[in-house]
Amino acid sequence: MRRRIYWLLPDLASARRTMNDLLLARISESHIHFVAREDADMSGLHEANILQTSDVIRAAQLGLVIGGAVGVAAGVVAAMFPIVGDTPQWGVAAVLAVLGGLFGAWSSSMIGSSTPSSRLKRFQAAIEQGQILLMVDVPRSRIEEIEAVLETAHPEGHFEGVEPDIPAFP
Repeated sequence: MRRRIYWLLPDLASARRTMNDLLLARISESHIHFVAREDADMSGLHEANILQTSDVIRAAQLGLVIGGAVGVAAGVVAAMFPIVGDTPQWGVAAVLAVLGGLFGAWSSSMIGSSTPSSRLKRFQAAIEQGQILLMVDVPRSRIEEIEAVLETAHPEGHFEGVEPDIPAFP
């Protein structure tokens, strides 16, 4: 299980040095994510993708649950009043539940991809001022080690906390 460390850095040069130090500490590039203003030059940095910067995962999960529930309700109604025959057709309920869940997840993820991440909302003001947010996903056993590396090598940065659990996908 990995934990996400948040760190605010003042500028691009500091962010590049931090990335190099994390790579030397054997943190793979896929576990290092940077977020900056849209007009910032992020060359040489592993920029956070849509999974880290939006609420697409949370929205898809919510849509799956709500769509599945609506699909079950519609399926039960459809099964109770069969078009063919006199007995309830429970297969229709199952099919509509799956289709409802898929449609709910898809439509909600479209909305969630355009919604800024609620996890990053507290950093928005600092990012708009030109600071760069670093998110590092590290194993539990290495949290203290990586925090020490960052604090020692980058006193210009600010430790902003550890997220107790990170989403499985981003």
